[in-house]
Amino acid sequence: MFKGSIVAIVTPFHNGGVDEKKLRELIDFQIKNGTSGILPCGTTGESATLNFDEHEKVIEVVIDQVNKRVPVIAGTGSNSTEEAIKLTQQAACAGADASLQVSPYYNRPTQRGLYEHFKAIAQSVKIPIILYNIAGRTGVNIEPETIAKLAHDCKNIVAVKEASGSLDQMSRIRQLCPKEFILMSGDDSLTLPVLSIGGTGIISVVANIVPGDVANLVDAFARGDLKGAQALHFKLLPLVKAVFLETNPIPIKTAMGLLGMCDEDLRLPMCSMSADNLEKLKIALRDYGLLK
Repeated sequence: MFKGSIVAIVTPFHNGGVDEKKLRELIDFQIKNGTSGILPCGTTGESATLNFDEHEKVIEVVIDQVNKRVPVIAGTGSNSTEEAIKLTQQAACAGADASLQVSPYYNRPTQRGLYEHFKAIAQSVKIPIILYNIAGRTGVNIEPETIAKLAHDCKNIVAVKEASGSLDQMSRIRQLCPKEFILMSGDDSLTLPVLSIGGTGIISVVANIVPGDVANLVDAFARGDLKGAQALHFKLLPLVKAVFLETNPIPIKTAMGLLGMCDEDLRLPMCSMSADNLEKLKIALRDYGLLK
């Protein structure tokens, strides 16, 4: 279930509200172009500024539009264990295939606190749980030993989206966790290196605009076509760098606006790009052949 290119899909807004029609169009675009799964309400989906009703509605719309064509992995994490359980149970009832659980942000819990947090969520549902390790945004790293303990103790904690940027840490996770435990890249620029140490794919930001190339990179590696995978890695790299010129999802949503895919609307405290970075983004889009 958790392999290939899974898009961390944006939440399109229009006039301040969620643009359901555009969201459905984006889902069809992704599936048509080879995306292996849809992840709503992640970082890229601006989950932090969705209210509870919107969060639930976005997940329901995605599940409905996907219609079992690919897995839906609902972002339902929180820095409050009680809230995370509520959101995860709602997603499970709605028909989500799995849940993505970001490590609690701001609280900065101990490793024991992280273990108890994720264990409580896992025990509250039957669907698979993917841990999301991104200390750069949450302020706390889930150590490999903690991930391994969770993987051994909780049967439905089956994978981790690793966005630590540390291949050393990811290698430790592969060593310590059960053989069937799944490692997925959480950084578009590290997709190929993560595949080389046993990863199964990427939960991708840049796939919002170039889903076919991201999917083809993972597929090429799986087929043993290393040269083909390398060529796509280096082709994608300048674009990946451009969509992280500022805090995600500012550049990717701006790019989608420039390409006519959805409105550029962001919710404060996310704001529009600086003029200098906007020009750099436009150059990267032109160089890739996406923008005239």
